[in-house]
Amino acid sequence: MATRFGILGTIEVWRNGVPIDVGHAMQRRVLAALLVDADRGVSADALVDRVWGDAEPMYGRRKLYGYVSRLRHALAADGTAITRERGGGYRLAVEPSVVDAYRFRDLSGRARKAGSDGQAEALWREALALWRGSAFAGVDTPWFNAQRHLIDGERLAAQLELVDVRLRLAQHDGMVSELAARAEAYPLDERVIGQQILVLYRCGRQAEALQVYEGARRRLADELGIDPGAALRRLYERILADDPELAVPRSAAPPATTKPAGKSDTVVNPPMARQLVPRLLPADLSLFVGREAEVDEARRLLGEERHGPMTLLVTGPAGVGKTAFAVRTGHLLASRFPDGQLHADLRGFGDEPAEPFTVLGTFLRALGIPGGTVPTELTGRVHLYRTLLAGQQMLVVLDNAASAQQVRDLLPSGVGCATIVTSRTTMAELSGRRLPLSVLDPATGLDLLREMLGRDRADAESGPARSIVETCGGLPLAVWVAGARLAARPHWSLAKVARALADEQRKLDELAVGHIAVRTSLELTYQQMTAATQHALRMIALLPGPSFAAWALAALLDVGLSEAEAVLDDLVEVHLVQISSANATGTRYQLHDLIQLFGRERAERDVPERDRTAALTRLLGASLHLADLAADTLSVDFEGISQLDLASWRLAAAEADQLLADPLAWFNDERQFLIDVAEQALDGTEGVAPAAGLATALTTLFQVGSHFDDWERLQNRALKAALSSGDPHSAAKVHRCLGELTTILDRYPEALDHFEQALLLAEGQGPTYRASATAGLAYVHRLLGQYSSAMLHFEEAAELAESTGNVNCLVYATNGLGVIDLEQGRVEAAVARFTKCLRVSRVAGYRPGQAQALRCLGQSHRALGAYQAATDAYRQAAAISDDLGDRLSATHATCWLGDVLVRQGEHREGRRLLARSLWTYREFGNLWGEAATLYALAEAHLAVGRSAPARRRAEAAVRLWRQIGSSRWLAVGLNTLAEAHALAGDHEAATRARDEAAETRTVLGSPGS
Repeated sequence: MATRFGILGTIEVWRNGVPIDVGHAMQRRVLAALLVDADRGVSADALVDRVWGDAEPMYGRRKLYGYVSRLRHALAADGTAITRERGGGYRLAVEPSVVDAYRFRDLSGRARKAGSDGQAEALWREALALWRGSAFAGVDTPWFNAQRHLIDGERLAAQLELVDVRLRLAQHDGMVSELAARAEAYPLDERVIGQQILVLYRCGRQAEALQVYEGARRRLADELGIDPGAALRRLYERILADDPELAVPRSAAPPATTKPAGKSDTVVNPPMARQLVPRLLPADLSLFVGREAEVDEARRLLGEERHGPMTLLVTGPAGVGKTAFAVRTGHLLASRFPDGQLHADLRGFGDEPAEPFTVLGTFLRALGIPGGTVPTELTGRVHLYRTLLAGQQMLVVLDNAASAQQVRDLLPSGVGCATIVTSRTTMAELSGRRLPLSVLDPATGLDLLREMLGRDRADAESGPARSIVETCGGLPLAVWVAGARLAARPHWSLAKVARALADEQRKLDELAVGHIAVRTSLELTYQQMTAATQHALRMIALLPGPSFAAWALAALLDVGLSEAEAVLDDLVEVHLVQISSANATGTRYQLHDLIQLFGRERAERDVPERDRTAALTRLLGASLHLADLAADTLSVDFEGISQLDLASWRLAAAEADQLLADPLAWFNDERQFLIDVAEQALDGTEGVAPAAGLATALTTLFQVGSHFDDWERLQNRALKAALSSGDPHSAAKVHRCLGELTTILDRYPEALDHFEQALLLAEGQGPTYRASATAGLAYVHRLLGQYSSAMLHFEEAAELAESTGNVNCLVYATNGLGVIDLEQGRVEAAVARFTKCLRVSRVAGYRPGQAQALRCLGQSHRALGAYQAATDAYRQAAAISDDLGDRLSATHATCWLGDVLVRQGEHREGRRLLARSLWTYREFGNLWGEAATLYALAEAHLAVGRSAPARRRAEAAVRLWRQIGSSRWLAVGLNTLAEAHALAGDHEAATRARDEAAETRTVLGSPGS
């Protein structure tokens, strides 16, 4: 007997096509919660959360057991089993293919890979026919609502893909009404709008098509404040011009041999509900000649059916075109790997090869793992990475690898995944299929030169053209460099270049091919450049990291930004420098590793060491200057101390302002480069003090972006360097910043040690750094419930900060004193301190201080029962933090806003905000915030008489506060747990909790909560 399950609509079960009764609505809900993870274990706690959310009834788990038992009986007729898993969970033992949602995804994947539009249409229609309404219809819990949002988004994506296919099949006549209804349902989705416009145009209704565009343009402007995207604007312009190609369905055009059936150029942006698929491959090269046999072999190997992951090792000498080959192959196989492509340049033969730990961090973030939850150890990252890819069809490209050891941890284990590894070595110890690339044969090399110069010019001097290719030994990079130089100078004869190449015999030591080497071509190109451009190339070669912006070259050359950009334009023109990306924050450039090697050789030979050191010192100064200005703009860090006195070189103020118009966007672009500059300086001779200054200047930017790995790794290096070089001043600064990091990460003993070390090292150096270190130390003492120590340190920090005019630290310390007043019941004194903090912050324009003071005033109003005033304060605080891009601070306000809304009777909205806060705290790995939110949720459940969920949340909060050692809040949580036990009638447990709370408060010396 064939049993099938349906969740794409109401929750149903069919046996031999006939619906069967599997119980009432709640029992079906339990079934659906298991079906989403068909044939995988689901814990009992997870099932409770899925089925009831925050509305768990009394004895919810007992009810769950009953539902599972009855489901077992209903499904037993055909042998379908619900098994008990180790640890208390359940598994519905069915093949995923019998669940309509899994069947839908399988058909969708096959449709995307279909060999023709006709096949694709049939598969899309079969997939969409499985839907009977919105997923999980009639079920309303947070977990099911989130799942519905995701899978309904997949349905919309499938509908749009089907429209694209039908447009190519000239079926536009029957789609006008369908697309009008969809556009009404998704009025801001530009892909839907584009499809509707194109269908109207092809149906001869051009005026209506233009009206739809104009209406969409107004809606986007009114509701989102944006213009239509480039693709939609381009479609509009083509309709205005009555472009004849628009009226021709794709099926009438010549067939495309490489374009997947599921893709179309007529649609615009993806729907907002779709999950981002990582597409990390660099742009495909328009200039790619030959390699047909190798490309076909790679596509065959990577496209064939197999029983495990495939690794393809592409080997060959430097400059042979391995990277271009891997990128071209990856793009051609895009439809074979619909879940995305990951790419990393491992820089295996550079000075600083990429570490697997760092690459995995980049991959995990691209796969949607928030920065705060990326594992901090290599093993954890490897396990999470392979788990995420286990059920995916993903292509991973690992370029420029030096050894098997460098790539092993980056290889996925999923059956549907494949990896392309490129390397100059054979990597005999790496298992997989091998595809060696050799130099181009003379005919293909000549084709490459013709592509660069134009056939007429190359054929006009066919003898010298063949000589150039032969002298370059068919090495693609050498042909490319010679061709680029000729293309940039159309007045040169090919014979001149051929003679110059034939005379040159010097080679890059490790990169020779026969008697011809890349250095020959590079040297020849270099000799034809101006002295200024030659010097620029030498300086760029000193840069760390894979890419850079123009301001870095400005610092190296000691020139203005516009002059540096002009020099880069010259280098781009002759293809010695490539543009790696261009966006709203500017253009980024990169050097091929062979060209960088050549440039460094010339720098070491032609530039005195003192001049190289001076250039790198200017680069460090510029990096420090810009990072400090960006951090100051955000003003999140309570230190309030500028590092600008350490910056030995600065951009002009107007240029810096231009670069930092959006400081967070700038930092996101420059983060890795700034880290590389700091690490290079820590290893070099530019001085530990400015290098440590850059490391500490990045604190605010690391904090706002949740780049905790980078923060800890860089500043630990800076600390080691400062201590080993006998620089107590720098060491004190780094200790202070690491104290802040370990506080955020709830590692309080480490935080205390860092702050105490900072104070010891800052002794005798004046009050500047002692103030911030003392304030940080006080904050940790307060979290641990050590109020006497916290008061003394906060008072000292406030006095020191006031004596130096440090508003950030003064507000932080005064606010800390207010929190102690509040937690010890002195509410009026607390309000006075918070009000002072708010006033001082507003006068100084210190917005994070305003947000902090408003949050704490909200806490004071909450303690007094003035819930509306608390609500207003929390909303203002959250708005400021959101505007600053500080999600963690915004969540602090949102959490307590949810709490007071519950206390005002707005239970649904309050619990929604608390649930959102809980997820954010878990994303950041902030245990204290997670505990506070669980406590607030417990209080919310108590307010409506739900003892079971209140007990569960309170127990979780108590566990966390016990784990991090926050005694005062442990007592608060124990009181709430006692109330939950009492409400459930377990008075013995309630007494135990109250007694522990009282004992904890006695040790603290604080009044009852």
